[in-house]
Amino acid sequence: MAYSATIGFFDGVHIGHRYLIDQLLHTAQTNGTSSAIITFATHPRLLTEGEQPPLLTTYDERIELLRQTGVKQIFCFDFAVVKDMTAQEFMQVLVSQCQVTTLLMGYDHRFGASGHSGASGHSGASMNFDQYKQLGAEVGLEVLPIGQAPQGAISSTQIRRALEEGHIAQANEMLGYAYSLSGEVVHGRHVGTDLGFPTANIQVAKEKLLPKHGVYVGRLRGASYIKVLVNIGTNPTFGENETTVEVHIPKWGKDLYGKHLTVELTTFVRDERRFDSPADLQAQIQKDLLKVL
Repeated sequence: MAYSATIGFFDGVHIGHRYLIDQLLHTAQTNGTSSAIITFATHPRLLTEGEQPPLLTTYDERIELLRQTGVKQIFCFDFAVVKDMTAQEFMQVLVSQCQVTTLLMGYDHRFGASGHSGASGHSGASMNFDQYKQLGAEVGLEVLPIGQAPQGAISSTQIRRALEEGHIAQANEMLGYAYSLSGEVVHGRHVGTDLGFPTANIQVAKEKLLPKHGVYVGRLRGASYIKVLVNIGTNPTFGENETTVEVHIPKWGKDLYGKHLTVELTTFVRDERRFDSPADLQAQIQKDLLKVL
């Protein structure tokens, strides 16, 4: 089966990515091919720079969001295997192993290691679109451009910055959906229970970006979207230093330990702060709950 494809890491699968994918789906339909995403299991910067940015989506979340776009196939490469390939060598792999006949490239996307790159002789970082198009033609691959989305450039970096600054509504607008945190509910220090506001302590994947410390309104996914209060921080009132994600579900008496919970963040309520006493913290939580109830 022949494929029209596009390539990228797609962290967050935000509305900029979806614009690109919509063009891919249209091209596939026009060409009479199936559609495919070329992506990588780990962030390329982990291998090229030794570290990666905190991620908007875990691998499983990213793949699920990509599947929801309607793309028929996802080819996931180990970046360690392909990182030293020239642009033309990688194109040849796409043609021979994945049956890609058309490759759509975003306005700022580049790939290919330094070294001889077919007719151009340039590394991917310095190549322009016409050079990619020429290299593709040499291996039987049509390379087509995709322009910038009508709403302007949106990047995963912009969304990370918005989350780190507590601008959850802005981040959600750029994502096209509510940013979520998920994980197994584990035992904590039961501080919330002692205060009269029991919480589910979610063990979030270490690579996942945690938004700015503070209190948020959120909703539980898969539970009729029940509104909840979410605290992200270190519980400074009690002198703790480990960052936790704690979810208070009003009027919820069920045992959640060991269960997998996903909470979507919708509104930033306030910054994290240290209170003079547990009683002062209790009074503030009561005020915070007015945003939920």
